[in-house]
Amino acid sequence: MTENTVTLLKEALLVLLAVSMPALLVGLVVGVLTSLLQAATQIQEQSLTFIPKLFAVAGTLWLTAPWSADKLVTFFQHVMAAVAASGAAASGSGLVP
Repeated sequence: MTENTVTLLKEALLVLLAVSMPALLVGLVVGVLTSLLQAATQIQEQSLTFIPKLFAVAGTLWLTAPWSADKLVTFFQHVMAAVAASGAAASGSGLVP
């Protein structure tokens, strides 16, 4: 693998982490708070853990959708520019007919 490929893979992982982190953190916080509430009240209902996390994560995804989309589009444009640059470099070297 070339240095450019490794750089793109690294950037892809960082973008993935950045885009997924808000929803994961909100799900974690809501899950811990719900567990504390269940432990304090001794209510052990399965839907009580699922429903608040579902709404919190869905709301977070809805609120962060514009930012996430912008981050993903910017990364995609960067990848396409790198592909075009590597294609131009390959065609200049005589590797591509």
